[in-house]
Amino acid sequence: MASTKEYLEFILEQLTGLDDVSYRAMMGEYILYYRGRVFGGIYDDRLLVKPVPAAVKMMPDAEMEFPYDGAKKMILVDDIDDRDFLCMLIENMWEELPERKKR
Repeated sequence: MASTKEYLEFILEQLTGLDDVSYRAMMGEYILYYRGRVFGGIYDDRLLVKPVPAAVKMMPDAEMEFPYDGAKKMILVDDIDDRDFLCMLIENMWEELPERKKR
């Protein structure tokens, strides 16, 4: 099942407190970037983020789920209604995210 554009727009609206959030559509899903680094994505209308230490610390009881078959597990963010928490989560994760690979 592909993610809906409406869900993407909702998540982007929740993240308006951050500068430089972008996305890229990929096979019916969306990869999410903050300041040029991938922090997660939208898969089957679920917000999943990379399991970096900052994210694990902020959501110690969160479920880990596969974004798609064959992928590594990611953290399911289920409290998508809390704008402040989402922005703080992504901001805290940034330093621990790998830099974008050069082509």
